[in-house]
Amino acid sequence: MLDFLRKEGVSEQVVREIEQFRAFYKIPDRMKDRIPVPAYHYYGPEIWEKAAAALLAGENILLDGPKATGKNVLAQGLGAAFGRPEWDVSFYVNTDSSSLIGTDTFRDGAVQLRKGPIVRCAEEGGFGVLDEINMAKNESLAVLHAALDFRRVIDIPGYERIHLHEAARFIGTMNYGYAGTRELNEALASRFMVIRMPVISQEHLKKLLSEVFPNLKESSAEQMALLFQDIRAKCEGGEISTKSLDLRGLIASIRLIDRGLPAGAAIELGMVNKCFEDYERQLVLDLVSVRIPRSMGRDDMFR
Repeated sequence: MLDFLRKEGVSEQVVREIEQFRAFYKIPDRMKDRIPVPAYHYYGPEIWEKAAAALLAGENILLDGPKATGKNVLAQGLGAAFGRPEWDVSFYVNTDSSSLIGTDTFRDGAVQLRKGPIVRCAEEGGFGVLDEINMAKNESLAVLHAALDFRRVIDIPGYERIHLHEAARFIGTMNYGYAGTRELNEALASRFMVIRMPVISQEHLKKLLSEVFPNLKESSAEQMALLFQDIRAKCEGGEISTKSLDLRGLIASIRLIDRGLPAGAAIELGMVNKCFEDYERQLVLDLVSVRIPRSMGRDDMFR
């Protein structure tokens, strides 16, 4: 990961400080399988520098941005770059304090705390990824306030106070566009450094596709990137919803083409069919037909 950061043009000072962080905060062997191994890289040295500098300064960060901006890819990449074990917490409307901190359980003839992901992350000095943090009710997140500010403690009634490991950090992600999201509580937002995630550029998307599919022709990567930008333009113009603007779906579609499925059918499965309204689906199909011939196959797209 550090070689990738240097290749991307991330400040050498930032990279050296990450190396020093890794050397200073060792992790036990039992935690090494929790260090993430990213399937993809996030492209964008400016965002990398902002995120890494905030984490090195001891801050928690909040990645805010629309769909398909690489929030989770960056969060996982940061865990890999810093060499820290990672705990992923997916938030939803019924998330409560016990699902974050833990609950009482009966073990060895006594009541003990069955530790939740936040407590384990705090004790082990991990990176906690709080995915779609604005999906949960604000009152259930209040238990995080003392962990995320200067106190860096977790107070659990009936148990000893837990102090966060010096290397522990939390990375929140949020998107206001999804159903069920809500305004983030101001008290909670103040405990993060907020990074506004930009939309992925055509150049960076081509890099990503070429990384994931080394045998993909440059012309094919360019057309797929242009198709994605065409769909984004329609979404931003309010002509269609963001259902088909699915970067995971685009990558999955190319993977299906690599397995022998015609391009038209593969893109329908990965992107087009995520529009459940016929008129919208037809608009996306029209966009696809302009860029990618329906009968195009593996031999046309791969070297």
